[in-house]
Amino acid sequence: MVYAGRGDSGAQHLLLRLLLLAAWEAGSGQIHYSVPEEAKHGTFVGRIAQDLGLELAELVPRLFRVASKGRADLLEVNLQNGILFVNARIDREELCGRSAECSIHLEVIVDRPLQVFHVEVEVKDINDNPPVFPSTQKNLFIAESRPPDSRFPLEGASDADIGPNAMLTYRMSPNEYFSLDVPINEEKVKPLGLVLRKPLDREEAPELFLVLMATDGGKPELTGTVQLLITVLDANDNAPTFDRTLYTVKLAENVSNGTLVIKLNASDLDEGLNGDIIYSFSNDAYPEIKSKFHIDPTTGEILVIGHIDFEENKAYKIRVEAFDKGFLPLAGHCTVLVNVVDANDNAPELTVTSLSLPISEDAQPSSVVALISVSDRDSGTNGQVTCSLTPHVPFKLVSTFKNYYSLVLDSALDRESVSAYALVVTARDGGSPPLSASASVSVEVADVNDNAPAFAQPEYTVFVKENNAPGCHIFTVSARDADAQENALVSYSLVERRLGERAVSSYVSVHAESGKVYALQPLDHEELELLQFQVSARDAGFPPLGSNVTLQVFVLDENDNAPALLPPRAGGVGGALSELVPRSVGAGHVVAKVRAVDADSGYNAWLSYELQPAAGGARSPFRVGLYTGEVSTTRALDEADAPRQRLLVLVKDHGEPALTATATVLLSLVESGQALKASSRASAGVAGAEAALVDVNVYLIVAICAVSSLLVLTLLLYTALRCSAVPTEGACGPGKPTLVCSSAVGSWSYSQQRRQRVCSGEGPPKTDLMAFSPSQPQGPSSAELLQFW
Repeated sequence: MVYAGRGDSGAQHLLLRLLLLAAWEAGSGQIHYSVPEEAKHGTFVGRIAQDLGLELAELVPRLFRVASKGRADLLEVNLQNGILFVNARIDREELCGRSAECSIHLEVIVDRPLQVFHVEVEVKDINDNPPVFPSTQKNLFIAESRPPDSRFPLEGASDADIGPNAMLTYRMSPNEYFSLDVPINEEKVKPLGLVLRKPLDREEAPELFLVLMATDGGKPELTGTVQLLITVLDANDNAPTFDRTLYTVKLAENVSNGTLVIKLNASDLDEGLNGDIIYSFSNDAYPEIKSKFHIDPTTGEILVIGHIDFEENKAYKIRVEAFDKGFLPLAGHCTVLVNVVDANDNAPELTVTSLSLPISEDAQPSSVVALISVSDRDSGTNGQVTCSLTPHVPFKLVSTFKNYYSLVLDSALDRESVSAYALVVTARDGGSPPLSASASVSVEVADVNDNAPAFAQPEYTVFVKENNAPGCHIFTVSARDADAQENALVSYSLVERRLGERAVSSYVSVHAESGKVYALQPLDHEELELLQFQVSARDAGFPPLGSNVTLQVFVLDENDNAPALLPPRAGGVGGALSELVPRSVGAGHVVAKVRAVDADSGYNAWLSYELQPAAGGARSPFRVGLYTGEVSTTRALDEADAPRQRLLVLVKDHGEPALTATATVLLSLVESGQALKASSRASAGVAGAEAALVDVNVYLIVAICAVSSLLVLTLLLYTALRCSAVPTEGACGPGKPTLVCSSAVGSWSYSQQRRQRVCSGEGPPKTDLMAFSPSQPQGPSSAELLQFW
């Protein structure tokens, strides 16, 4: 227990702090101070910050504050030095009435983190209230016939103080007729009274003036006085008497008006009017008695006429007088003590303070969310309150001190599952039937960045036609973040990587807010068939979280490349294919081959060959294979055929629209001998080139001529065999569809490099590079296709 008051010395302060420390370590959890009532403004009460273990520098940043139920302005804390001092006049009697214990309960609250301390400041009573009589003068009518030792009750004084300050002693001014009878227990036995010591003589002293003084036990003493005016009456020898001087009655609170409290009965030994009795309350009865009760003057019944409230007054002391109707009426006196029995008529009251809201979803269990105080004006079991919380919530109530609770977190929170809780705190008393009250607390869960943006799928496949416009939108990525506000604000960016010698950012870009993916430049299927990259999604939380998604962009081919003619393998003039054709060849003889490739793919690279009609409409003795490009005779040549044949071959792909190229084939019709000579000359030229490396001599020339003759003979034999070997189905007959390589027929070709890779088996061929050659009249045989190239 820590007490503080005016005039404390330094040694006393040290002793008080030691006592406080011992009490705190003992686990009381509460600090006690004391202060006298009526202390001046600024009176020191205690070093509250130091006693609570708080640093002075943290009082303001942590929002140090003091809350008090009721009068919150009586005490205040100086935030500069942490001293609790008197801020306003403290009147103990106004604060606690006649209660033996009087204290001010303070809640000391600091935030960041939230802590609550309970402080009791006991208000010490000082002798600041003098004894007070119900009135300043009391009139007594006493018959001269009253015998000695007759007792006449008096209403004593009351003192608003307590303890020794309210212990009253009485004395009366000196006189020869009366003495003062002071009971040991005036509350329960009998009231203060005058005792007649000497018979009165109206003729000698018809009136007596006495002064009754009450002195309390305080220091300094305070006194109160009342003047007693005694009028001596004549006649009427017997006063009414009650069978008891004290009646004790129990009365339930909240009884209805008209309820009978007690029926009093007084008797008078006289007869006639001198024996008829009239009941009444004492003249100096307090107004509160007269507002709550009524006594029937004839029957002596005391009835309830006002609201009886246990919380307002627990007991009533009623002084009753019974007068007879004699000419000189005499009176009898008794006291009725009415004890009010408490009823459960007050529901508990809840107060929710110091809400630490919203609460972060990563808050640790046992974090304080709010402070709750409950009270019940009833007493005993009716005033015992228990609190409960809405079930199945991650919170609980923890009792901290008497009727004070803390609402604390009981388990982990997840804002994405539940973003707010509507809690109901119910307080129920122990009465029968019990009364209850509820208070709602809305707890909002604050978001933390604990969820990364998530894409609907880890990979997307996108198809884009080549030759797109620069900056065109090709796809939109979208990621969802389960968090809220800035934690759910997603931005997108490109994950940089290199594609060969170029960065992926030179091909595409991503809009940071919308997630739209744009192609920065026209894409070329022939350069890049597949563009694979990643897009990153990051939220704006701290620290930011993110995830990636993969985009596979397939560049679709368009027919943007015309067929390209390959240079002739043998002689040619100005890029035209030039061949010598013997007139002796028969129908179906291949005299030349037009070769072309297309950089596109698929149908866009599937080539076909057409022979353009000759000028003048003359029918040409030659034709070209639709898919092979081979120029062959349609019939045997004769002398009517022009010796110079100029053929225009149209090479066309299958794109939409189709692109074309034109090849010129120059054919010279010669006799067989001339053809052999040309072949000889070619061979001689080769031999001459070889002979240039050595000395020319006759033997070598002879050898060369012999070899040339042998070569001519071989060619003639080969030509004869080829012309005689006519297929059974004919050159125009349909053949079986054959699975061919695209390069064999000049179709589905990408480039020479691709053609070599696919046809040479250097890797698994693409499925769209294989085709069945259709059966056409001009189609070459399987053997020809396989031996070509």
